Amino acid sequence: MTERLYRWTKQRLRQQLAVVKGEKAPSLVLRNATYLNFARRKWLTANIWIWEDRIVYVGKDMPAVLTDTEIVDCENKQVVPGYIEHHAHPFQLYNPHSFGKYAATRGTTTLINDNLMFFLHLEKKKALSLIEALDELPTSMYWWSRYDAQTELRDEEPLSNSKKKEWLEHPLVVQGGELTSWPKVLNGDDSTLHWMQETTRLRKPIEGHLPGASERTLAQMALLGVTCDHEAITGEEVVRRLDNGYTTSLRHSSIRPDLPRLFKEIQELGVDYFERCLMTTDGSPPSFYEEGVMDNLIKIALESGIDTIDAYAMASYNAAKYYNLDHKLGMIAPGRIAHLNILDDINDPTPRSVIAKGQWVVRDGRQCDCMTTFPWEKHGIEPFNIEWDLHEDELHFSMPMGIEMINSVILKPYQIPIEGTSHVLSKDHDESFFVMIDKHGKWHIATMIKGFATHISGFASSFTNTGDIILIGKKVSDMILAFNALKEQGGGMTLVEEGEVIGRIVLELFGILSSKTMEGVMEDEKKFVSLLRERGYKHEDPIYSLLFFSSTHLPYIRVTQRGIYDVKKKTVLFPAIMR
Repeated sequence: MTERLYRWTKQRLRQQLAVVKGEKAPSLVLRNATYLNFARRKWLTANIWIWEDRIVYVGKDMPAVLTDTEIVDCENKQVVPGYIEHHAHPFQLYNPHSFGKYAATRGTTTLINDNLMFFLHLEKKKALSLIEALDELPTSMYWWSRYDAQTELRDEEPLSNSKKKEWLEHPLVVQGGELTSWPKVLNGDDSTLHWMQETTRLRKPIEGHLPGASERTLAQMALLGVTCDHEAITGEEVVRRLDNGYTTSLRHSSIRPDLPRLFKEIQELGVDYFERCLMTTDGSPPSFYEEGVMDNLIKIALESGIDTIDAYAMASYNAAKYYNLDHKLGMIAPGRIAHLNILDDINDPTPRSVIAKGQWVVRDGRQCDCMTTFPWEKHGIEPFNIEWDLHEDELHFSMPMGIEMINSVILKPYQIPIEGTSHVLSKDHDESFFVMIDKHGKWHIATMIKGFATHISGFASSFTNTGDIILIGKKVSDMILAFNALKEQGGGMTLVEEGEVIGRIVLELFGILSSKTMEGVMEDEKKFVSLLRERGYKHEDPIYSLLFFSSTHLPYIRVTQRGIYDVKKKTVLFPAIMR
C-alpha cells in the first residue's frame, strides 16, 4: 500500500483494532520472541502479533482467535527491527528495486534514497509516481530531495522551482540534501537557502556534505539548517560534528572503508554515547555489498567493542528517530511497520529470517519469491537511445590542458606534454585520449586524461552523473568502435581492443542502471573492473570515477556539459564545442 497522506485507511485501522480485541485473527505470531526493546534498551521476551504489514501487539498474551494464523516459535532466537540504510545512492549500476531486494535479504528493509537520477532524468509526474510504485514493495523506500544537480548543466530546466517544491512536499521525501553546494550558500546563494528554509519549515532534516569542515563552518551550516553529516574521515572530525550538535553518520564505503578506524578513534577520544550516531555504506558499487549491507556495518561495530544495543540502534532506531519515523520504523512495538529480523546469534547480525511489511523475504535461510520484477517502462525509464553517428575525423585533441586523476575521484589540471594529432598514443605512459559527448550528440569536449590507465585501447560509457557519454583510450578508432557498440546495446559500458569488443556491461535503464538482479550486476562489475585493472586502472573504484567526472562538489576541475570547469573559481576554463 503506497504511503501518501495516510498509510492505513480508517477501515484498516478498525481491522487492526479487531485483532487486538480478539475479534479477528492476526496474520502471523512470533511466539516466545526475545526481542530488542529500544524504549527500555533491554532484551525482553514477548509474543509479537502481526496483521498484514503492521505490528499490532507485543506482550505476554496469545491471540484469542488463531484462524489461518501462522505461528512461529522464536525460542532461542533474537528478534531485532529491520535495518535502515539512511544514505543510499541506489544507482551504482544497480537500481532501487534490485538493491532494495538484495538489501532486504540481508535484513536492511528500509532505504532512504538519493533522488538525483530520477530528479535529473524524469519529468516530475513520472518521477513521483515511480517512487510511489517502489514503496509498494516489501522494502520501505523513502527519499531525499536534492537542491542542485551536483554539476554544471547547459539547461537548468531539470532544476525548476516547481519540481523542487513537489519533491520536497511529497510524503515519501523525508529530508533535503545532500547539500553538496554549501560553499555557494555560504557565499550568498539565496536560492538554495530558500529551499533549505522550506525543508526546515516542512520539519524535514537537511543532510550536509561537509568534508574537512572546521568548527566555524559547521557552526555556520547549523545556523542555516543542516542537522546531519556523513563526511567525517577521522575520529576527531566525528567528535567535532557531535560537539556542534550534529547527528553524525559513520561511513564505510568502497572508497572510504573507514568504520573500524572511526570506532577506534572516537572511543579513544572518549565517545561513549551513540544515540546521535548513524551508519551508512554511502552508495557503494555492487561488489562491495557481497559482505552485506547494514548487517555488515553492525558486525564491524560489534567487533569494534561497541555495546550490542548501540550497534543495532545505529542501523535502526537511531535513524528512525532522527527522521521522525520512529512511530513507524526502527522499533518492535504496536503501530510499527512489520520489519523484523530473526537472528540465530546476537553477535551475527545477518538474519536467519527476514520479515518486511509482514511478508517473508527470507525464511530459515532461504529466500522467498517476492520483489521479482518491476515495470520500469511504465514509468518512462527506457533504453538509452542514440540516434546519431560519431566519426573519427570529428575528434581533435589540440587542447593545451588535460585532466589528471589524483585518485578515484579527484581531478587536477595538467599541461599536456605530448602531441595528440596521430590518433594513436604509446602504451608506455598513463595518458589517454578523453572525450565527453552530449547524449543527444549536440556538443563535445576532447582533451587528454592522465592517470586513468596505461593501455586501454577503446572504452565508452553512458554511466555518468548526467547520462552523457565518456570515451577514453589510446586509439581513437577503437574509441569509435566502443561508441558504436555502446549505441548498439542501448547504453552501459564497452571495452574494445584491436577492433574487437572484449568487455561490456549493459545498462538498459536510461544508460545508467541495470535491470539485472544485484547478484547479476555484481558479476558484470567484477569482470569489467578486472579488465580495466589489467589495462592499468590503479585507483580504488572505477565506477565512482566514471560517475564523478562531472561532479562539481569535488576538487579541482570537472568535465561538465558547459566545458572543463574550475570548481574553486567557478568558471569554465575551456567550453564545450558544438558539433
